[in-house]
Amino acid sequence: MKRKVRPFKTKLCMYFLIDTAVIFALLWLLQTVFLQGTYNCMLIRNTKAAAEEIAAGALGTGDPAANNPDRDDSAANNPDRDDSAANGLDTGRIDAIALENSLLVYVTDHEGVIVYSTDSYKGNYAHDGQGDHDGSMNPYLKDEELDYQQAAYRSLPDGYDAFLAELAESGGTLEKKSDTQYVYGRYLDDGKVLYVGVTLDPVGAAARIIRVQLLIVTGLSLALAVLLAFLLARRFAKPISFLSAQAARLGDDDYHAGGRDGFCAETDRLGEILDRTDEKLREAKSYQRDLLANISHDLRTPLTMIRGYAESIRDFGGEEEQRTEDADIIIQESDRLSALVNEILEYSELQANGGEMEMETVDMSELVTKVAAQFEPLFRANGGIVRKEIAPDLTVKGNAGRLQRAVYNLLDNAIRHTKESEGIRVALCQKDDRVRFEVSDHGGGIPAEQLPHIWEKYYTYRQRGKQGVSGLGLAIVRQIVELHGGRCGVDTEEGVGSTFWIEL
Repeated sequence: MKRKVRPFKTKLCMYFLIDTAVIFALLWLLQTVFLQGTYNCMLIRNTKAAAEEIAAGALGTGDPAANNPDRDDSAANNPDRDDSAANGLDTGRIDAIALENSLLVYVTDHEGVIVYSTDSYKGNYAHDGQGDHDGSMNPYLKDEELDYQQAAYRSLPDGYDAFLAELAESGGTLEKKSDTQYVYGRYLDDGKVLYVGVTLDPVGAAARIIRVQLLIVTGLSLALAVLLAFLLARRFAKPISFLSAQAARLGDDDYHAGGRDGFCAETDRLGEILDRTDEKLREAKSYQRDLLANISHDLRTPLTMIRGYAESIRDFGGEEEQRTEDADIIIQESDRLSALVNEILEYSELQANGGEMEMETVDMSELVTKVAAQFEPLFRANGGIVRKEIAPDLTVKGNAGRLQRAVYNLLDNAIRHTKESEGIRVALCQKDDRVRFEVSDHGGGIPAEQLPHIWEKYYTYRQRGKQGVSGLGLAIVRQIVELHGGRCGVDTEEGVGSTFWIEL
C-alpha cells in the first residue's frame, strides 16, 4: 500500500510550527527550570573573578585611611591610633569592587583580627552621613572603639574561626557554598586573609513573574506563528504548484514558458529547465511526426515493389530471363530498404549519443584513400573517373568510424548526382591549421533556394528527384562534423556542379 504523502504546503506549515514549539520549550526550560542554577553559576563566577581582582590589584602602598572616603580626619590626632593594621590596602578599589558586585569583603590577619571590611552598603552610609558619632561614617562603631577602627565597621561573620581553620587545611584557597550563600577565601601575599561572601538570592518570585510573562508571550507567539506559517506555506507552495502544473503540460500545445514571479533562484532555475525540456519534447515530437510521415513512404515503396515482383514470380512464373529480371529488382529494392533502415538507425544513434565518442589520432590521408578506392571500381565500370588529390600524412583528432562514414556519404552523394561519363574529384589538403576534405561533382549544381535546406534530414530525397536513399546522408555528415567541432559546407553553381567540403 502506497504511503500517503502530505502536500508541500502542509509539511512546510507543520515544520514551521514544530520549530516554533521547540524554541519556546527550550525558552521555558531555561527561564524556569534552570533559572536558579544559571543565576547561581553566574553569580559564583563573578564573585571569584572579583576576589581574584581584589587579590591581584587591590593591594597598594601608603596610608589606607587616605584612600578611604569614610575617613574621619579627627582620628589622625588620636595618640592611640594604629595605622599598621590597615597598611597596604587600596580600600577605595576594594569598596568599588564590593559595591559593583554586591559583595561582603573582609581582610583579616591569620588570627581573625579585622584589617578592613566593606560591603555594597558602606558607600551609601558614607554618602548619607548616617554615623552614630559626630564626624564618623561608621554606623556600627561602638562607644568603646577608637575612631581609627572605622575601617572595621562590621563584625566578623559567624563561623569565621572554622573558615580560617578550613582555609589553612585547604592550602590557601577555599570555596564554600550553601543554599543561601557562597564564600570564597584565600591567603594574600602579605600574610593577610581575604574573605569574600555573596548571598545566593532565590529567584522563585522572579521566576513566577517570568512564567506569567512567558505564558502570555508564548500564546501570542504561537498565534502569530500559525498565521505566519500559513502565509509562508502559501507563498512557498504557490510557485511549486505552478511549476507542477507546467510540468504536467510539457510538450503540449497549451504549454507556455514563463509566468514565474521570480520567487527564488531555485524555482526560476527549475522553470528554465522545464522550458528547455519542453523544447526538446517538441523537437522529439516533430522528429517523430517527420519519421512517421516520411519514412513510412520510403519504406512502403520498396516493400510494395518487392511484394509485387515476388507475387509475379509466384503466380505467373514466365521465362527464366523474366524471372531473373524480377529477382534482380527484388534484390535491388531489398538493398535499398536495408540501406534506408541502416541510415535511420545511424542518425538516431548519433542524436541519442550526442558527443559521446572515443577520440583518437586519425590518419585522414589513409582514410580518404581507402574510401575512394571502394567507389573507384564501380564508378569506373560505368565510364566515370575518380580524380584523387590527396596530400599525405594529414591527421586529425576524432573517431575513425564516424569520419569514414562522413567521407563515404559525400562520395556516394557525388557519384549519385553526377553523370556517368563525367568524373568526380576527391581532394584532401592542409588549410591553415585545419585539414580540408573536398568532393566535387558535375551534377548540375543546386538551386539557391534549396541551399539552406540541403543539410536537413529527409530533404534531399523529397526535393531532388528521389535520387537519394533516405535524405539522411547529408544530415548524418553534418551531425558527425559538428560532434568533431568542425565545419562543413558546399560551393555550387547551377549547370556546372557542386563541391562539398569538410574542415576539421
